[in-house]
Amino acid sequence: MKKTHTFKAKDQWLKVALMMSASSAILSTANVYAQEQTAAAADDLETISVIGSRRLGRTVEDSPVPIDIIGADSLSTTGQTETNMILGNLLPSFNFPQPSLTDGTDHVRPAQLRGLAPDHTLVLVNGKRRHSNALLNLNGSTGRGSSAVDLNAIPANAIERIEVLRDGAAAQYGSDAIAGVINIVLKSASSGGSASVTYGANVTTMDGVPDLKDVGIDDNGDLAFTEGGDRELTDGQTATMRANMGFALGDNGFFNLSAEFRDRSASNRSDYDQRENYSRLEDGSLDPRELTWDRYNHNFGNGDVEDVAVFYNAGFELNENAELYSFGSYSTREGEGGGFYRRAQDSRNIEAIYPDGFLPIITSDINDYSFATGVKGFMSDWNYDLSAVYGEDEFEFGVKNSLNTSLGPTSQTVFDAGTLIYDQLTINLDLSREIDVSGLASGVNVAVGAEYRREGYEIEAGEEASYVQGTFGGSAGSQVFPGFTPESAGDNSRHNVSLYIDLEAYITDNWNVTVAARYEDYSDFGSTVNGKFATRYTLTEEIALRASVSTGFRAPSLQQQYFTSIATVFVDGEPTETGTFSPNSNVAQALGSPGLDAEEAVNYGAGITWSPDSNFSLSVDYYNIKIDDRIVLSNNLSGEGIETLLAGTGANRARFFLNAIDSETSGVDVVASYNTDIQNWGDVAFNAGFNYNKNEVTDIIDPPAVLAGAGVDQGNLFSDVELRRFEVGSPKTKLNLSAVWTMDEWHATLRTTRYGETQEPSSDPATNEVLPEKWVTDLDVGYDVTENVTLTLGANNLFDVYPDTTRELVEDVGTFSRLFPYSGFSPFGFSGRFVYGKVSVTF
Repeated sequence: MKKTHTFKAKDQWLKVALMMSASSAILSTANVYAQEQTAAAADDLETISVIGSRRLGRTVEDSPVPIDIIGADSLSTTGQTETNMILGNLLPSFNFPQPSLTDGTDHVRPAQLRGLAPDHTLVLVNGKRRHSNALLNLNGSTGRGSSAVDLNAIPANAIERIEVLRDGAAAQYGSDAIAGVINIVLKSASSGGSASVTYGANVTTMDGVPDLKDVGIDDNGDLAFTEGGDRELTDGQTATMRANMGFALGDNGFFNLSAEFRDRSASNRSDYDQRENYSRLEDGSLDPRELTWDRYNHNFGNGDVEDVAVFYNAGFELNENAELYSFGSYSTREGEGGGFYRRAQDSRNIEAIYPDGFLPIITSDINDYSFATGVKGFMSDWNYDLSAVYGEDEFEFGVKNSLNTSLGPTSQTVFDAGTLIYDQLTINLDLSREIDVSGLASGVNVAVGAEYRREGYEIEAGEEASYVQGTFGGSAGSQVFPGFTPESAGDNSRHNVSLYIDLEAYITDNWNVTVAARYEDYSDFGSTVNGKFATRYTLTEEIALRASVSTGFRAPSLQQQYFTSIATVFVDGEPTETGTFSPNSNVAQALGSPGLDAEEAVNYGAGITWSPDSNFSLSVDYYNIKIDDRIVLSNNLSGEGIETLLAGTGANRARFFLNAIDSETSGVDVVASYNTDIQNWGDVAFNAGFNYNKNEVTDIIDPPAVLAGAGVDQGNLFSDVELRRFEVGSPKTKLNLSAVWTMDEWHATLRTTRYGETQEPSSDPATNEVLPEKWVTDLDVGYDVTENVTLTLGANNLFDVYPDTTRELVEDVGTFSRLFPYSGFSPFGFSGRFVYGKVSVTF
């Protein structure tokens, strides 16, 4: 039976009101450790960090591993409307491309830390594990084959600060913490609040893409096009409304509530279509409609999206030794993304329904919610924290402006294509205390704990018309996205139990050592043990050295283990199945699938910090991450040998996930800051960050013996494009520079980012699209009209920079290379300049 959910009203404001009313009834608490951040790095260095150490009161300056702190001020002084985009602007090791024409990935875009997969970064909220989204990214974008946490579901105005641990931490926090950890700390004020309204749009000129002025017919009877200058556009209009308010719960508690509504219109960066749309007339001449048909027929860019998100963070002090806490969220996103245009004469079109052809649209209805509660305090010399967190993400696929060709002229045009659902329950008990040990400069901080986690993953079939094969021939199912079939549907779960110990002490006044170990046992693939050693040595009052080594792992996600998308194709009048199959399915096992195991990693890090005074700091950190048995999606295997192996399974071709490659990632992070007073002209805080990152596939498994016997080699089993995506799909270098200026009522933030070379891989390395380095600059200028009201004007991508066009990058430019003139691997997207204004109120 299909699940039903409370929040299905289309009135988004009603959703906000209902969620606020429900949240206001919750009396609970969360212990948040840090004060309000400013742009000044000196303040950041003294900030108490939740991650990286379980010693209470540990600061970023004392950390043996690199940690970035992004405060609320940095989050607000930008016109970026998504949390992932904000992080991409602020963190040199964070990559957030914005692909298009990638089905569900258009609606939940993945991000990377240190060039690794999106699911190699663990995301916490208030120090607790956040659930991932239900979508498995399967199209040709960065992060293909992964499911990750949707950071864009967390509104920026709910965030007190973001802590980014740039080091392997699986021994401390468990699966996924290979590239690092991102901890979102929610606001905890018990009074006051803020509200803002931001409106902006892309005001841009498409670099290298001419405007179509006229369509005519040349002397040969073919289409002729008259082009003008670069195409000028205003689109992507975005309205964002945010509010935050704190309430006191008696004398000993707080309740902080944040809400965000965002409405973004589509932006389109396609070129015009030069192909003939209609069949030629009987005399061979062009159909006159060719001269008036809209040749900007694709949507290549950001789709229409409407978001609502509500977060709360609350708490109540039960007594001087115990506090009850809770936090939670509800968000919904309704989006639209275009597919490939079906021309009137296309065999996938039915002209009785769409005489001019059609652009099919994938729609999404994403509902995401989470609830956490716990109690923490002090008992018998031990600090304790007992918590439970439940989260669920539901992704409902729809298709509109489409048809099922095989159903003929009576086909419907709107379809329910099915639903993906992921849920996660995590229960934690953490204990810590300091034990005096003679001969050491400090006591030994001992932290021990246990975790139970249960995950579920469900695929619900779409309506029959979305996948059925009719009697009119042609492809089965709704065009652009066939619905999930009953054979694809399933409901699976697993659980795991983990135990950890974490020891930290100062051996001498200048030498700190941390040792951690973690045991995890999964119900589906077994157990693993991981460890970590980290140390920091203070050479002088100004200079310190730090280093770490750790082992890590990433459990295969339920999405990778159980995602199934099967299409029925008739071959010689007989139905056969093709598509993506679970690694444990009878189809995959017939092809020799061994099932999935955990990815295993070894992390090395070493760095130096220099802080000669409170106004200047510099850190340089080297890292090396080796990952064995990374999970990769195979090619779609077919051919006579494959059909023989699949005899009796009902399938004739298939692909599946398997642990297939080893990789090595190495690089350097440099972070520097300097604050200065320029006398009568105010204060300026300068920040710089640089990342150099190299990814390399070091080994590829041989095909399973069953496939090798059928004539399948490495080249048949894995796409070269897939392997090179790991190596060249993210920038090799990235430089972030910023200056924050304040003087009386004025304040301004200037940021510029240099994105290094990136490549979009192809089947032949010689024809990779090489995206040269680009500088992208943002400017945000604000004026405090009163003590409580601020007006802001700004521009993201101030100088309207675009990646080089495809026609410049590739010698052999085909139809679609022209239609889609910019690469989806561009690390800063391809929307152009975004200009905005904002009114903010504090109270």
